[in-house]
Amino acid sequence: MAMTLRLSPDQTERLRRAAAHDGLSMQAAAIKAVDEYASRRTRLRDELLAEIIADDAGVIQRLAQ
Repeated sequence: MAMTLRLSPDQTERLRRAAAHDGLSMQAAAIKAVDEYASRRTRLRDELLAEIIADDAGVIQRLAQ
């Protein structure tokens, strides 16, 4: 899916520098950032759910019956 990403001049320059530092195009750097953001959110969700399940195992077990 195509999309337009509007960045401020400062954001554009920071992305350009970061991408150049990593040897990436600005597009590749932006895609990498989106992928890392989504992965971080998924990982955090999974960690929080595991914590809830561990902390409330007894309640969850009783509700399941």
